[in-house]
Amino acid sequence: MKRIEAVNDFVIKFANVNGTGSASANNMFAKALFRMGLPVSPKNIFPSNIQGLPTWFEVRVNEKGFLGRRGGIDMMVCMNPQSMAKDIKELESGGYFLYDSSKPLDLRLLRSDVTFIGIPLRDLCRREFSDPRQQQLFRNVVYVGALAALLDIEFDVLTGLVADQFQGKEKLITSNVRALELGYHYAAESIDCPLGIRVERRDAVGDAILIDGNTASALGAIYGGASVAAWYPITPSTSVVDGFDKYCKRLRIDPASGNKNYAIVQAEDELAAIGMVIGASWNGARAFTATSGPGISLMSEFLGLAYFAEIPCVLINVQRAGPSTGMPTRTQQSDVMACAYASHGDTKHVLLFPATAQECFSMTAEAFDLAEELQTPVIVMSDLDLGMNDSMSPPLSWDDQREYRRGKVYSGEQLEAMSERFGRYLDTDGDGIPYRTYPGAHPEKGAFFTRGTSRDEYAVYTEDSAQYELNMQRLLKKWQTASTKVPKAEECNASGAADVGVIYYGTSHEAAREAVDSLSRAGIAVDTLRLKAFPFDDGVAAFIDSHKQLFIIEQNRDAQMRSLIVNECLVSPRRLVPILNYGGMPITARQIESDICRHLDENKVQPLRAAKETV
Repeated sequence: MKRIEAVNDFVIKFANVNGTGSASANNMFAKALFRMGLPVSPKNIFPSNIQGLPTWFEVRVNEKGFLGRRGGIDMMVCMNPQSMAKDIKELESGGYFLYDSSKPLDLRLLRSDVTFIGIPLRDLCRREFSDPRQQQLFRNVVYVGALAALLDIEFDVLTGLVADQFQGKEKLITSNVRALELGYHYAAESIDCPLGIRVERRDAVGDAILIDGNTASALGAIYGGASVAAWYPITPSTSVVDGFDKYCKRLRIDPASGNKNYAIVQAEDELAAIGMVIGASWNGARAFTATSGPGISLMSEFLGLAYFAEIPCVLINVQRAGPSTGMPTRTQQSDVMACAYASHGDTKHVLLFPATAQECFSMTAEAFDLAEELQTPVIVMSDLDLGMNDSMSPPLSWDDQREYRRGKVYSGEQLEAMSERFGRYLDTDGDGIPYRTYPGAHPEKGAFFTRGTSRDEYAVYTEDSAQYELNMQRLLKKWQTASTKVPKAEECNASGAADVGVIYYGTSHEAAREAVDSLSRAGIAVDTLRLKAFPFDDGVAAFIDSHKQLFIIEQNRDAQMRSLIVNECLVSPRRLVPILNYGGMPITARQIESDICRHLDENKVQPLRAAKETV
């Protein structure tokens, strides 16, 4: 048997039972590698019930910084008999399978091409710890200690993490370190260490931090000037508002009076939540809500009101697998069409597509500026993978000299100085964006109410067809203006001219980047375009026009972004070959590369290959 051998480049997966405290130990493992200067990407794969069902935790280690899911598992740490048969099948040939040998392994599960590593974790804990709960919890810590020996992890890094986590609680530090030592010494004395896969210290992370996208979005809302949040709890978006609440208690308290300069309301449902946000935004506050797919469905009518009445508001959508309840704790990019055209009638909403935690921060902050500049809802399209999993990120930064862009707002003084009649929906600048006022800005002039019915340029109710069409055309003009203000698509070209183009967005970014690198090394030149926003800028159509063969990567069944591009850019559907992943797990680099190569081969497409020397 040829065993997998790799230094600082492997995938390890932990198979546990939900509710046993394994996530804390698995996070400790990932953070230890990060402290050794290694780029890591941990992903917690958990069920939607409280406890008892299988849960997994996958860690990608890659010295080059490719941190999307690669595909394939090099080492499995299996603590769950329920999933053991499936977990063994998932291993790559030549991989390693670590299990609790306190009970004999079912011989029917053995594979001749896998190295089985048995460690009596339960027996070790029973001998060392008398409390049954400790025996269960410390079994996880023991296998982390064993991995330190097996993979050559610096032991003092682990003890340092324990000391940081339980600072001031000496008893907990002592017992956790003891559990680490049990696993480390057993593996070192009983098994040939290190394995073929191992780690070496590097300086490949610099000043990067580990942060999840929901926390970054919460901070983005704080720095973006939000003072009001209304929401109804729903997985996987709840931690956005939890984070906003935590940081508001530190950053939104008036130091002189102790008064709170923010409001957070848990509404009775998603309809009430978005209604509160629209009301607060109309009154001049920067307000937002956070939800997921089912919440989007319920909020659609109010989103149409905000679009038609032209009220700024921000919505953070942390997407999950649908439809209906779907899989609440699995990821997808399946709300693209629902959000782009949310509500009945002719409606279009600005969407932002963050790919990293850093972009969750920056795009959430930017969403408030765009919403007020454009006087319309802006939806930040995160997802569970990005929102709930830690990822490497540069330190989040903010320019303290930055001023919020509040858009076209007449003050009371400006209203007083006006001799002409104020027209709330009058396009005076030719960009489709009218001027607004804050309620109460002037005792007689300005807008004091709004509604979602048809009106003329002065907000007077009308059912006149010509006035309605004039208003709808102005909204389209504003949409064209929006395309010049949203973040532009990011194009990355191969070293030479390429006939093949790949379009992707959001959390497909990391896997796509690795797949393109692998294709390049195989001699297939590929240009890429990462979409950052809807409406699309002119560069999207130009990229499509300049490539003979185009692929679009999506994490949904129906190729929703493809449909959006076809609809908005007037492109033939035949020009865009979809690469789809919708099983609830993040897409892998191997799938992307395989699907592209298979299509090129089946259609006998000859992509431009790297130039070779000729004799």
